[in-house]
Amino acid sequence: MSISRRAFIIGSSFGLFTPSILTAQSTARRNVSSFYLHAWRDHFEEIGKGILLSDTNTMVLQHWTADGEMRVYPTSVPLTDDLTRRGYTEVVEKRKNPSWAPTPDMRKRNPEWPARVPGGDPINPLGTRALYLSWTYYRIHGTADTRKIGRQSSNGCIGLYNEQIEEVYERTPVGTQVKLI
Repeated sequence: MSISRRAFIIGSSFGLFTPSILTAQSTARRNVSSFYLHAWRDHFEEIGKGILLSDTNTMVLQHWTADGEMRVYPTSVPLTDDLTRRGYTEVVEKRKNPSWAPTPDMRKRNPEWPARVPGGDPINPLGTRALYLSWTYYRIHGTADTRKIGRQSSNGCIGLYNEQIEEVYERTPVGTQVKLI
């Protein structure tokens, strides 16, 4: 039995790429298995006006509307556990193109930051929409810096892509229940 040069090259190439194919498959399996969705009933008594559940470990926001429809969004989360607040809160205000001012603690850590950034400014870290929570200084908001999503990159807030916070904003009334875990 003779083997052509073409068959030899193809066979050798397959052998060279098999380890990377297997690695990619195991990585995909590992990523899928780390993605965990919560049931709202495990955290709340009733759905009420809706629920926003943010898992800071898996960097996912689950949103249930009052009629029970659920959608999932990737998020950015706080840089450190010191900046992370967990527990129950609610949406108390909504703003389109919100202005941003650093908190007193942010100003201490970063005195070079501006005192205020107007809404609509491309450097505004709140993006195009913000849901204000009952906790002072905490928001669920958009970001124009898409590199932040899926990372620990915020000073305490939960960030979404601008397109996705706009969708959440439209579907979320004031009074929506929120839990950060």
